[in-house]
Amino acid sequence: MKDRFDSLSPLDSRYWDEDVARHLSENGFTRAKLAVEMALVNVLHRRGLCDADVVREIEAACGQVTTEEVYAEEDKTKHDIRALVNCIQRRVSDRAKPYVHMTATSYDIVDTANALRYRAVVTEVVAPLLLKLEKTLIDLTLREAETVQIGRTHGQHAVPITFGFAMAGYVSRLGNSIENLRARTRDLVGKFSGAVGAYNASSLFFEDPDGFEGEVLDVLGLFAAEHSTQIVPPEPMARLLSEMTVACGVMADLADDMRHLQRTEIGEVGEAFGADQVGSSTMPQKRNPINFENAKSMWKIVASRASLAFMDQLSEHQRDLTNSASARSYGEVFAYAAAIAKRLERTLKKLEVAPENLERNLRMQGELITAEPLYLLLAAAGHPDAHEKVRRLTQAARASGRMFSSEIGLDKETCGYIDRMSPHQREMLWHPEKYVGIAAKKAREVAKTWKERLEL
Repeated sequence: MKDRFDSLSPLDSRYWDEDVARHLSENGFTRAKLAVEMALVNVLHRRGLCDADVVREIEAACGQVTTEEVYAEEDKTKHDIRALVNCIQRRVSDRAKPYVHMTATSYDIVDTANALRYRAVVTEVVAPLLLKLEKTLIDLTLREAETVQIGRTHGQHAVPITFGFAMAGYVSRLGNSIENLRARTRDLVGKFSGAVGAYNASSLFFEDPDGFEGEVLDVLGLFAAEHSTQIVPPEPMARLLSEMTVACGVMADLADDMRHLQRTEIGEVGEAFGADQVGSSTMPQKRNPINFENAKSMWKIVASRASLAFMDQLSEHQRDLTNSASARSYGEVFAYAAAIAKRLERTLKKLEVAPENLERNLRMQGELITAEPLYLLLAAAGHPDAHEKVRRLTQAARASGRMFSSEIGLDKETCGYIDRMSPHQREMLWHPEKYVGIAAKKAREVAKTWKERLEL
């Protein structure tokens, strides 16, 4: 491709990331497969099948092979791994040639290389980006722990919380996902069990072919699948992609919340807006929440791509080729996850919180948001039908246009019960901004917990 704008995927023209590409590009895949071939010849030497000069020759050859060359060779062979092997062999002596790819089948190389590169992209790129986002969320949680905000359920005003408490929910959810991602990444396995997984080829040379497999994979820092066919079991990858999708879902939910809080009529938060930034091609006043919207949009791609891994669980007998094309797109999940995490971290770091709008929205229904504490306190004071009583009082306040406290004051029965309440309880009725439970405390506790658990 001479021009990136001739590419078909937006990952190449718009969302390309150097760190992700290092592992998940075709060049990255070639490097991973060559690493597996080198691990193989090293263990063949260790097991006495070839001498050190052969290892040096093959390692030097692997250092020179390019993806472009492999693709050119594949045009002739119509087989990607045979093309890779040919490219290595043409650079070594006749004495070394037999030991290139010896005892291996194609997917000993491919599946092991995939485990290598997906483990690397998570541990070296995606997880660090998620940790940066998590730290930004923790900082935001602590900064806004006391900032009172109206809580919302079903899109309607509920009872007060704090903005920090709302952010703490995402700290907890993303933190759990990061830990699960680490675990799922450690579960990725390789294989060196041959064409059908029964160690047919390696058993010609070794009394312990499974031990040989373990040695090759140990060089790469991997464990062997407990049982494999021509391919590794698909479940570890499916679980990893599933958890990656969960993490992106958490980020999308966060982005969607922030997008709605930035609505003109709500205005509680706002993305930082550059001096030269344009919100609309026709409406100059617009300040659109483009980063939050973009994050949600990319999550849709992740969710649809991850489903491929579940369809790829099915492979006929010891393997068929129906996952060959679909599995090549798994990398998109990690690429988009990295893009979402980067964008959200950058945006939330500069998030503008609007205290005046938070206060305005809290007061929008007057004192009606104290209906819950009034109902509970009336019930505790012995009122036989407290919920219905408060429901009627709220309706009367809405109908008359009076403040809820005024409506309460006109009702002698209710006042009689209120007189029995403690000063603290009465304060919750007249000062809704104080009716936040332990939101601030909980926000700080959650932030502290995850800061320690993830060592941020």
